[in-house]
Amino acid sequence: MSRGFVAVAGATGGLGQLIAKALRARNVPVKALVRLNTSPSRTSELHDIGVKISPVDLSDVPTLTNELNGAICVVSALQGLQDVIHTAQGNLLDASVAAKVPRFIPSDFSLDFTKTAPGSNRNLDLRREFHPRLDASGIAWTSIFNGGFMDLLGGESPMINDKTRKVAYIGSDSQLVDFTTMVDTAAFTAAVATDPNPTPRYLRIASDVVSPRDIANVKSEVYGAKYQPSYMGPVWVIERMIPVMRLFGGEDKVMNAWQGMQYMTNMYSGLARAKNLDNDHYPEIKWTKLVDFIRADKEKKQTA
Repeated sequence: MSRGFVAVAGATGGLGQLIAKALRARNVPVKALVRLNTSPSRTSELHDIGVKISPVDLSDVPTLTNELNGAICVVSALQGLQDVIHTAQGNLLDASVAAKVPRFIPSDFSLDFTKTAPGSNRNLDLRREFHPRLDASGIAWTSIFNGGFMDLLGGESPMINDKTRKVAYIGSDSQLVDFTTMVDTAAFTAAVATDPNPTPRYLRIASDVVSPRDIANVKSEVYGAKYQPSYMGPVWVIERMIPVMRLFGGEDKVMNAWQGMQYMTNMYSGLARAKNLDNDHYPEIKWTKLVDFIRADKEKKQTA
């Protein structure tokens, strides 16, 4: 592949694939780093839009380095626990440095964990703990904080019960929460990856900023039926329940009941909310409002 490409690790995942597509929409050469023995069915869509598929062993730093020669940016969309976020992503970082890649975007796509307390969220702690390694590497890097994925409010949503028309929340139903669609997150990431200028260490975005009450009102408007916020308890009670829930296991799973509770306490405490958004950093990006997302989700359900 010619010089000037962006490498995307984890490109067969939901967000990784969207990032690769957003880069191709900008006519940027893309190399997808996928695991060895990845089924062609998982990469065919990327291949069809001109993405170069490169099966790699993420433990083989010399081979990774060779694959990254000529890259202008490496985007990590890897998802997992310590063996992925620290070990595999760490190998990717080491290879990026060895290949003299100018920019690295770690897999930090989530709540703003620079504002949350260590120990309050296992998955976010893993990402926070990786930052000293990024600092020590000497590479220019940028984390993108997108709040919660708005996609969690569509389909079979864990937060919205369409049968009972309830929107689950803890704390206050007026607490504002940052939500960004995966498509918008991918578009912003592609802009950062291809920016010819230095980018800030942290960039914070949100397609929309809404409360549980706002979500219920939008659902009511789109569906023509009354949705209501459903109180699940105060934040501090849920926080105290989490250690008890962890006694029953789940440490080997990326997402489980207590991990979901950790995300909820971070979101509805208000601590993880970005007060100053960087949405205007790339004016060409059009942000998806919640009402438009819910309308599109309704149409998708009706045609399914």
